Amino acid sequence: MGERWRERFPALLAIALPVLVGLAYMATGGAPSAYLIVNGAALALSALIVLIGLPPLGRRARIIAVAGLLALFALPLLTGPSMNGIARWLPIGPFILHAGMLTIPALAVLAARDDRLGPPALAAALLIALAQPDFASAFALIGGAIGAYQVRSDWRFGLVVIGGFFIAIAAALQGELPAVPFVERIIIDALPTAPLMAALIALSIAGAVLIMLFGTGLPRIARYPTGMSLFGFWLAALISNYPTPLAGYGAAAIIGYALAHAVAFALPDAAQERA
Repeated sequence: MGERWRERFPALLAIALPVLVGLAYMATGGAPSAYLIVNGAALALSALIVLIGLPPLGRRARIIAVAGLLALFALPLLTGPSMNGIARWLPIGPFILHAGMLTIPALAVLAARDDRLGPPALAAALLIALAQPDFASAFALIGGAIGAYQVRSDWRFGLVVIGGFFIAIAAALQGELPAVPFVERIIIDALPTAPLMAALIALSIAGAVLIMLFGTGLPRIARYPTGMSLFGFWLAALISNYPTPLAGYGAAAIIGYALAHAVAFALPDAAQERA
């Protein structure tokens, strides 16, 4: 257990750092206590997911996982809830989870791992993001495809990136909602009253991106799509009214990036190139 803890601690740190800073911001900024409870519980669950992990994932298991993640990502289109024609949330009892933040991190890892399955899977996910519509999910998928292209130099991932930009623009033109305090635009909202906290939130998310990109000890084929997808979510949150990943209220990104790292650690070592 000690060896597993040492191996996986950097991945857990990348998730926990912005979550803890976000909890501090919520506690000092007057957020509802339920927000702190939900994010704190999600962080505890993410620690279990990362540390316990998954069994080794063979090719058949990876194909099933990709299909399941795509289906889960698309589920809000069938179940709702919907607001102004926008359906990007999964209803889980009394909570709703952002479908993209829950599924895209692990999907990006699995897609990058398979040069035949990966590009079509990312393209299908981009079409789902357009249908929802969700600019943030589209940007995260572009980030994942960029990460895969950086390692594989496969033109098919490059084509996904190019197509993804057009899809992201289309989603942005029809998918914006008013910002919710402590969920969207938290860095911008914190700047006038708590500039130090705003800086800490920004630094914590930037630190999480860098740790995921370079510090988890995983192969590049897992690190780059994971870190770049987080950067995509964050960039969308800075550009417009989209959830701030990990630091803002919402369990989806916290659980989603824990699942992504659990998947990455479960991929066969022999099939991955280590940096």
